[in-house]
Amino acid sequence: MVSLCLSLPVILPSHISFSIFVSLSHPLSSADIISTVEFNHTGELLATGDKGGRVVIFQREPEVSILQGEYNVYSTFQSHEPEFDYLKSLEIEEKINKIRWLPQQNAAHFLLSTNDKTIKLWKVSERDKRPEGYNLKDEEGRIKDISTVTSLQVPVLKPMDLMVEVSPRRVFANAHTYHVNSISVNSDYETYMSADDLRINLWHLDITDRSFNIVDIKPANMEDLTEVITAAEFHPYHCNLFVYSSSKGTLRLCDMREAALCDKHSKLFEEPEDPSARSFFSEIISSVSDVKFSHSGRYLLTRDYLTAKVWDLNMESKPLETYQVHDYLRSKLCSLYENDCIFDKFECAWNGSDSVIMTGAYNNFFRMFDRNTKRDVTLEASRESSKPRAVLKPRRVCAAGGKRRKDDISVDSLDFTKKILHTAWHPTENIIAIAATNNLYIFQDKLNSEMH
Repeated sequence: MVSLCLSLPVILPSHISFSIFVSLSHPLSSADIISTVEFNHTGELLATGDKGGRVVIFQREPEVSILQGEYNVYSTFQSHEPEFDYLKSLEIEEKINKIRWLPQQNAAHFLLSTNDKTIKLWKVSERDKRPEGYNLKDEEGRIKDISTVTSLQVPVLKPMDLMVEVSPRRVFANAHTYHVNSISVNSDYETYMSADDLRINLWHLDITDRSFNIVDIKPANMEDLTEVITAAEFHPYHCNLFVYSSSKGTLRLCDMREAALCDKHSKLFEEPEDPSARSFFSEIISSVSDVKFSHSGRYLLTRDYLTAKVWDLNMESKPLETYQVHDYLRSKLCSLYENDCIFDKFECAWNGSDSVIMTGAYNNFFRMFDRNTKRDVTLEASRESSKPRAVLKPRRVCAAGGKRRKDDISVDSLDFTKKILHTAWHPTENIIAIAATNNLYIFQDKLNSEMH
């Protein structure tokens, strides 16, 4: 791990110094590419999953430490292995699609991880003591001959080096015919849902052999299929409400109190299409790749290929705010279609106060938008621009044919193989995690840590 200090100007308060951690792995293997990033509810832990089925958990250093506030590797484990479905002659990748933390109830932490088909519940716990002085076992753990036991002793707990244990507690399998794209823990902390392309299932965390289908959009004839489910999430406070997005750019808010099967939505959020702007690519770029409830539960944040949108739950007719993420790519849609980049699924994130939103782009750029001041910034997550004590300068992309300034980057020189699809924001502080291929960048508000 490389630790650097940076400054992140812009929409966050004044000039804020940030630390950055880069996980180095040479040469780049597809198994090392990070496929999901997620903070836990306190922000003390950060989990990443990769295409090789591994989960890496980072822990924030305590304030009394010299490295106060920094994140270091806490535990690494293999969550999923590659499998083969012999009935369908289908290979099931080990890639981790999503990780979701459960709120902490005791000393242990629990998280859900999923690949395309199987969801697993993991327990993460610490052990710093070991029992010694067994009567029926020797020091190496072998069973003693009872006839050799001549006296009884009371086992004692003795200190040992801290060990982090990760163990699988539940395996939720065989419920999805199509690829799982989302999991979301309910606010009742007893249930969660998993969504694939055509169905959403509701699970109880203690029951692995059955789930309840709450949304099913599969038509009787697959030739009539016009849209698929792209993402789903529970409301942060109301356990009966959830939202799911579709490849047609619509959002459906569903209430589980109305019916056991929520095929009929309570609200439909859809922006009317401008006929003059319609093109061959319109349906592709309008597909929603991610949807997130705000922390307050009042708003929805969505991301499609070119824009990020904020919706008010009380206004279905159009988004409250629309932010252009990389509008300069409109002239490049044809080539992006040919190299399949137009199908990339970018995620989005709220800050702790719901005042700033963040999402990724190409060339290792990520974008932040301040909802109050309407200011925005483009920043770059790369080793080349990350020198110790450097200032992370805003970047600007010059559209084709536009007037170019000194440090502007031409849209023709963007590297579309370098893309930031996965981002996460600390639930209460100005700490962000950015996944850029096999590198994890953690930008941290150093001013806050110095004030503690």
